[in-house]
Amino acid sequence: MKEADIGMVGLAVMGENLAKNMLNKGFIVAVYNKELEMVDSFLEKTKGQKVIGTYSYKELADNIEKPRKIMLMIRAGKPVDEVIESLIPHLDKGDIIIDGGNSHFPDTIRRTQYLESKGLLYIGTGVSGGEEGALKGPSIMPGGSKEAWQHVKPILQSISAKVDGNPCCDWVGEGGAGHFVKMVHNGIEYGDMQLICETYHFMKDYLGLSVDEMHNIFAEWNKTELDSYLIEITGNILGVKDSDGKPLIDKILDTAGQKGTGKWTGITSMEEGIPLTLITEAVYSRCLSAMKEERVNASKEYADIKKNIQFQGDKKQIIDDLRKALYASKIISYAQGYTLMRSAAKTYNWNLNYGGIALMWRGGCIIRSAFLGKIKQAYEKNPNLDNLLMDDYFKITIKQSLESWRKVVSNALLNGVPMPAMSSALSYFDGYTSEVLPANLLQAQRDYFGAHTYERIDSPRGKFFHTNWTGEGGDTSSTTYEV
Repeated sequence: MKEADIGMVGLAVMGENLAKNMLNKGFIVAVYNKELEMVDSFLEKTKGQKVIGTYSYKELADNIEKPRKIMLMIRAGKPVDEVIESLIPHLDKGDIIIDGGNSHFPDTIRRTQYLESKGLLYIGTGVSGGEEGALKGPSIMPGGSKEAWQHVKPILQSISAKVDGNPCCDWVGEGGAGHFVKMVHNGIEYGDMQLICETYHFMKDYLGLSVDEMHNIFAEWNKTELDSYLIEITGNILGVKDSDGKPLIDKILDTAGQKGTGKWTGITSMEEGIPLTLITEAVYSRCLSAMKEERVNASKEYADIKKNIQFQGDKKQIIDDLRKALYASKIISYAQGYTLMRSAAKTYNWNLNYGGIALMWRGGCIIRSAFLGKIKQAYEKNPNLDNLLMDDYFKITIKQSLESWRKVVSNALLNGVPMPAMSSALSYFDGYTSEVLPANLLQAQRDYFGAHTYERIDSPRGKFFHTNWTGEGGDTSSTTYEV
């Protein structure tokens, strides 16, 4: 057999399915796994295909054509560094290592610089779509050593999802850009999922809808502007019955897990000074859900004042309001994610193609939706768009949804249904569209206790003032002077 086109390290679910995807597209793949029995298992599953089983890093490298391309689908963190060090002795100048795991983007920046210093090339790529996407076509977001792109492009674009014939894979940028964009994707995913869960909670506890009714509503919504993978699977989930014929959803414990990418997104937003309120609330909602025992105890302590009021009114109308509120909140989630990408692009000197990123997310990935086409159009029309809320389509949509959005959130607040992500989305909108915010008082407070200074509306920006607010030090009244 000829030498392999690419090597794969890591044959757990994602690595195995990506390798199968490559084989199905006609590429020769050399595979390796630390647990050698998994190599044998993979060879058995792919009998008759162009696969080369290897049992050491040297054997893996020896069976790949130059420049070697070796993809890692392993746990993020220290294992990636360990495998890189194990591979380096067997690689030559210009060979390429591709990290397809959920690595934190600063690690990818560091690894790119390190490998380039040794004459090697590095790509850190986000891969989204889960088990099914990996096999049938995921969204792939590569970044790192630009020189490597021409060598890996035919393989990565071939195995990626396609929308209207376009691959959901393109070069994102240098350094950690690929993994950064994947991190933001995952943050938006957290937001989308939390918004849907709050909508479900509102339907269930306040509107008193049955699981079957909710199943039908989500199935119908998937034919509207909400058409998306997450809305589709929500409808499917609500239609599944357990062995006793009762809805399976009612038997699942209400504590959520997380792997860290949502948290990274929130932390990065604070470092960049970008308000990612919805996504951060989504992360905290998972944290709160994990406090199950405390929540059970607290619910008993406050049972006498908790309202259990059922909605009285036109359910058809409030369900339509809920649809509009969900869509408006979803717009905020993406608007915030894109402002974070714009800020990071300046910080790290990345030239991100925002419309192209929307295209990469339109197929294969978890947040894929028809709505992403609107984002692509917005950035094609104005590549320098500061915020999605300033695009004509999104302005019209928000204006048409605002009354319904306020109605849903106020009903939830008045009747004890927690909607942290949806209500924070509305607060962000109100803040972003307010000419004046109360930060003038905040600045006065900071100057009062810490002499942090402030700017004045009757002076040019960049001129700072300090006031002796108490008149201490001999002054009979407060004094203000320019700093």
